[in-house]
Amino acid sequence: MAESRKVAVIGAGASGIVTARELQREGHRVVVFEKSNQLGGLWVYNPRVETDLLSLDPNREIIHSSLYRSLRTNLPRKLMSFSDYSFDCAENGSRLNFPEHEEVLRFLNEFAKDFAINELIRFNTEVVRVAPVEFGGNRWVVESKSEELSSEELFDCVVICNGHYTVPRIANIPGIHNWPGKQIHSHNYRIPEPFKDQIVVVIGDGPSGLDICRDIATVAKQVHLSTRYSEIVVSKLESYENLWNHSKINHVDESGEVTFFDGSSIHADIILHCTGYKYDFPFLETNGIVSVDDEGRVVGPLYKHVFPPKLSPCLSFVGIPSKTFPCDDQGVIFLGSELQAKWIAQVLSGKVLLPSEEEMLADVEDHNRQLEEAGIPKRHTHRLHPHVMEYMDWIAAQMGMPSLDPSLKEMYWSIYKCASEVGFANYRDLWVFENLTQSSL
Repeated sequence: MAESRKVAVIGAGASGIVTARELQREGHRVVVFEKSNQLGGLWVYNPRVETDLLSLDPNREIIHSSLYRSLRTNLPRKLMSFSDYSFDCAENGSRLNFPEHEEVLRFLNEFAKDFAINELIRFNTEVVRVAPVEFGGNRWVVESKSEELSSEELFDCVVICNGHYTVPRIANIPGIHNWPGKQIHSHNYRIPEPFKDQIVVVIGDGPSGLDICRDIATVAKQVHLSTRYSEIVVSKLESYENLWNHSKINHVDESGEVTFFDGSSIHADIILHCTGYKYDFPFLETNGIVSVDDEGRVVGPLYKHVFPPKLSPCLSFVGIPSKTFPCDDQGVIFLGSELQAKWIAQVLSGKVLLPSEEEMLADVEDHNRQLEEAGIPKRHTHRLHPHVMEYMDWIAAQMGMPSLDPSLKEMYWSIYKCASEVGFANYRDLWVFENLTQSSL
């Protein structure tokens, strides 16, 4: 007989709600803790920004979402669907292949409604402590607070789904502490209007950096996009008259000058850091068994990015992989989170067995060694591209499920080819998947 466990799920974003569904399907008793007043996590747009625009002040009011108003998905709706729940919602009969964030949130709310997930969620409830119960036989205590009231509750297992796009990572630039201009992290970017007539340096040419610099260029006097590479030659970017591509920043100084490795320099009003985020689990206490290192880039040790070997299966994570596509800033695609959640749910019910602790640790060490031998920096530990499809197939195989639909894989690589040919800044408007049938759009 399958075992039923009492499970706490931390976070009601996309990963949290699909995890709750899969746990419930396996007969587990589920409580989802969500500190805001609605589900959706990353996909909830909040026009407010933090008082500290670099988000360094530990006493600031933390705004969870990092959405900017113009954001669209980096992957098409077909790849944003769950296995048995298609992303088809739209208004006025108009559907973009790459939907805007409002439509993603509607999709997640419809999913939660159709599977009665809302009934499992405790809204406005922040988790402040998760820790194993000493001498408690693999049980966990979850301490939470709601409206100034604190409570503790015991659970058999905890699944952490709190996302990783809230705690910014700031570029370490020589001279930055004496630079007199304004600084902001993309976490606190919403709309371009505050940058009107300004000279702006955007650090980071990832998806957010490319989106935001084009957004700002519609109102700014000049926008200078600084890449992570020192050998780039300064050049105009795309069809904009006020947008330049630069190499990495060499240094800044108290006069307001920003000097690049390409030899150019400009006097900027604003530096905007599009430099990514840190994994952060301030509530989790494991006595160092699970740690976050490499400046917040790596969580470990985690077997297949999900289970800490020493604490499995009673502690697990969903949604840790951060790069499932070269132009992806939005985490593991929904189907990936669903497969991770199914795996966890079936492990907890006893249908699927994990390897021994020693075997899982050896697998983690082997993964890290392969990265090192390939010259891949440690910060890419959780990056799945170009192996995301193989990863999902591997998880499916653990449960005796078939591999992913070949059309999904074909679509994924079709997008990648298009993005490589036309550039990651333009592929969403130019990509056409000619082999798609109307029924699968």
